[in-house]
Order: sequence, then C-alpha cells, then structure tokens
Amino acid sequence: MAVSADTRQRWAWITGIRGVLMVIAGIYAVIAPAAALTVLVIVGGALLIVDGVLGLWSLTFGGAKTGNFWFDVIRNALALLLGILIIVSPMIATLLTATLLIYFFAFQAIIVGVMEIVVVVRERESYARIWPVVLSGVLYILFGLAILFWPVIGALTMVVVGGILAIIFGVALLGLAWRMYQRGKEAPAAPAA
Repeated sequence: MAVSADTRQRWAWITGIRGVLMVIAGIYAVIAPAAALTVLVIVGGALLIVDGVLGLWSLTFGGAKTGNFWFDVIRNALALLLGILIIVSPMIATLLTATLLIYFFAFQAIIVGVMEIVVVVRERESYARIWPVVLSGVLYILFGLAILFWPVIGALTMVVVGGILAIIFGVALLGLAWRMYQRGKEAPAAPAA
C-alpha cells in the first residue's frame, strides 16, 4: 500500500514538532538545570500517580489478572503513594532521586576505571601501548570521585549534558522532518477513489 503525499507531510510535521520540543527542552535544561531536574522529577511523580491509579482500576474493574493479585495491589498502591509524595514535596524528591542516581553513576565510574586499569595491566602484552587505557581508567576514577564528593554539581552537570544531547537529537529530528516533508512534496498524489 502506497503512502499518500498528505500522510507523508503530516508525519513530517509531527516529527518536526517533536524536534522543536526536544530543542526547547534541551535549551531549558542547559539554561536552568536545577529547574529542569525538578520538572523531570515532578513529571515522573505524575506518571507514577497515573500508573498506580490505572493499575488499581484495572485490577478492580478492568479484569486484569496476572495470577498474583496482592503483589499487583501492593505494587500499584506503592506507585500511587510514591507519586503523591513526589508531588507533595518535589524538592526533597528531586534531591533524593538525583543523589541516588549520582551515587550510582559515581560508583559505576570508579568500578569501570579500576577494572580498566586491572585488565590492561594483566593483559599488557596484548597492547602496543597501555598508557591510553590506564589514563582512561584514572580519568574514570577521578570522575567518579568528583561526583561522589559533589553530587549536586554532578546531577546538574548530567542534566546539562542531557540537555545538550536533547538539542542535538532535536536538530536531527528537524532535519529528518525536512527530508520527509520534501519527499512528501515529490511523491505523486494518491489517486482519487
């Protein structure tokens, strides 16, 4: 089945709107990373509330049966409760969420750095030069320690990096939308039925 020119152009517009929204969100994250982090946590809280309510509704009225009724009730009730707590106190939720994630990033970076150094020292005869890998491992360890000791700055840095990536992705979506729009103009019109 051939896709009509109108459909192609409609999809191009939708893709273009996605690109513009990504660029706006990326610019917001770069300009105001603390506020963007708070918005992300609040949106996550709202999604948890919706998930909990819909899950409980489907268990009660929708006939959703997974075989473990009480597990589903507790899971959906906890999602609802956590979402409400996040909406009631978004600053505390933001700090807790960001701190937890940053500690995960920090420990992951330290472990990866140590593993790189250990592996390259053990397998040094397989490498022509080991100093780039050792340097990479040391930088990973230093990055992890820096995030570990300054978690708020690390969280804000991650939001800024995410914003830069969103801008890049949004610009790429705008380019794709433009190509889709141009191809939609070049496509022959669908025959009238």
